[in-house]
Amino acid sequence: MKKLNNFLNLLLVFVMLLSVPPVTAATTSSVSGIKIHYIDVGQGDSILIQTGSNNILIDAGENDNSTYNYLKTQGITKLNYIIVTHPHADHIGNIAKIINSFSVGTFYAPKITASSAVYTNMVTALSNKGLKITVPSVGSKITIGNATLQFLAPNSSKYSDTNNYSIVTKLTYGNKSFIFMGDAETLSEGEILAKQLDVSADVIKIGHHGSTSSTSKSFLKAVNPKYAIISVGEGNSYNHPADETLAKLENYGITVYRTDLNGTIIATCDGFNINFTTPY
Repeated sequence: MKKLNNFLNLLLVFVMLLSVPPVTAATTSSVSGIKIHYIDVGQGDSILIQTGSNNILIDAGENDNSTYNYLKTQGITKLNYIIVTHPHADHIGNIAKIINSFSVGTFYAPKITASSAVYTNMVTALSNKGLKITVPSVGSKITIGNATLQFLAPNSSKYSDTNNYSIVTKLTYGNKSFIFMGDAETLSEGEILAKQLDVSADVIKIGHHGSTSSTSKSFLKAVNPKYAIISVGEGNSYNHPADETLAKLENYGITVYRTDLNGTIIATCDGFNINFTTPY
């Protein structure tokens, strides 16, 4: 009888084990650490930042669906934050379609309007989604997972050049940081320095596609980056990036990545190290 009971107990345990569902690998859309995509959109800007389950888009390139298509290939369905640095077509050309196509959280833009069709389309798309434009205040920060994004510019209410309305941001994760300049020129750079804001960073997205109007020596010295990213179109009519800008970067010993030469540039960071990958 004792042997029979032992056998029945063993049989019961075996049946219970069979009823337990198999363990499968967890699936998640979260990104470990920080992943920054400097998207190759030709002569324009578009940057996707991913941290945890959060997606942040800075600018959207021209109206050629390059940004939209890239976001789709990455499996993006929601953009927690969108920042349009300023209303030039090479930065907001694709933004209306993106607003219409993805779930959008907070939408940031500087306090300046434009009469262009792409700007009108942006405003219409925002209105249709019930979204409002948030104008950031300099020095304010938003916490995105374990990262912090701080707004550094614009620092004045009126400029003669639209480029200087560019929203400039600094992303910090662990002991590494990244600056995104939009098309901010030397005037805006000087205002940032005058505010004594901390601009030190490991990586800088160079302002205005490497034009001579941006990247002053004083600002570059203050940032003191190890890496520079230039978003620029191959064979563009503006001759960007300028030889003068490239010479400054070389003189400071900064490693340069360019979307016209390297394609989409992806930086990954664990808070201690930064690694870059490019398709070519």
